[in-house]
Amino acid sequence: MRIDVVTLFPEFFETPLTTSLLARAVAQQIVSVALTNPRDFAGDRYRTVDDTPYGGGAGMVLKPEPLFAAVESLPVESPRAVILLTPQGVPLRQPLLKSLVEFQQLVLVCGHYEGVDERVREHLATHEISLGDFVLTGGEIPALALIDGVVRLLPGTVGNQRSLAAESFEDNLLEYPQYTRPASFRGWSVPPVLLSGHHAQIERWRREQQLARTRERRPDLLPPDG
Repeated sequence: MRIDVVTLFPEFFETPLTTSLLARAVAQQIVSVALTNPRDFAGDRYRTVDDTPYGGGAGMVLKPEPLFAAVESLPVESPRAVILLTPQGVPLRQPLLKSLVEFQQLVLVCGHYEGVDERVREHLATHEISLGDFVLTGGEIPALALIDGVVRLLPGTVGNQRSLAAESFEDNLLEYPQYTRPASFRGWSVPPVLLSGHHAQIERWRREQQLARTRERRPDLLPPDG
């Protein structure tokens, strides 16, 4: 997979892309990540990428020309998604991450300031995605979250692919509780069933815990009769 990030702050991505699973995925050529600064496509010597909004109002709006030029300068690999990171987008959830794995190329456009010119939404972006119902200073943090969430689903990134199937939000359920050694810590003991070696009972306990935890913490994930 190829991921292109169009951002005013490419340095924001340098450390995350050279750390942990992302670094390994890049080194193993599971994914390539390229950073493009729209200032390099500005039409004046001041490298201007924003301007005041028509009709008045607070803040500055990212101009369409540098963003279109930046995206259009990129090589195209099909199928491709051009994603605008914006609070107005659809929430980033696990099923959406899994659907993005099917693309050969993701182009992530990081908004900033008061937002982007509406023509970017209408004629450049194919998707609009939000990290949640809150506002950040720009699209860089959502872009990093999306990159991490997608790349870890690519074959070869995670050592044990089976671990992905038991995570939170698979089957719209939160993950079951996890324990490791020691079996007793400060008087708090691991549930006996996990020490029993009885795999069927362990699987049943884990499923029960998933359902109970989801009902308690995220009932919105369950169907009305769940």
